[in-house]
Amino acid sequence: MSERPFNADEPIAFFLTWTAYGTWLPGDDRGWHRWGKGGIQPSDERIQESARSEMKKSAFFLSVDDREIVEETVKRHCEIREWTLHTVNARSNHVHVVVTASGYDPKTVRDQFKAWCTRKLKPFHPGRERFWTEGGSQRWINHDDDLEAAVLYVGEAQDRKDREEHPGYER
Repeated sequence: MSERPFNADEPIAFFLTWTAYGTWLPGDDRGWHRWGKGGIQPSDERIQESARSEMKKSAFFLSVDDREIVEETVKRHCEIREWTLHTVNARSNHVHVVVTASGYDPKTVRDQFKAWCTRKLKPFHPGRERFWTEGGSQRWINHDDDLEAAVLYVGEAQDRKDREEHPGYER
């Protein structure tokens, strides 16, 4: 692949991630991010219990069918918006998307995906109000090598992780 020149105003793509509601709480032993504090924070059982007690609904894990709905919704939204979807991978507790959406802020792109996925999931989960945690991650990808690495990570490395295990989860 040829290297594109770096343009701080327009990345090659965005690497977007968001988690399912209640599945990765502050204080989690896998590490977590605290607003305003850089990097991954260490586990803290007290913080995790506090976050759990503040949950208004039960945690939401995506079933195999839910994951298909999410992936199809992201694909369709990219087609409508004429964004280039490099890859999407919905997991039991989070979603990764690598997308080129020229002229858009990555937070806006991520929030549109979350909103449309919620609309498509609601008929299958009547009464559920929260599907996703607030916010999520949005990273700029500025180089072809980084784009290739993100696509590889989302498409292949996710299947090699042991983080997805939880009772009742179907692969």
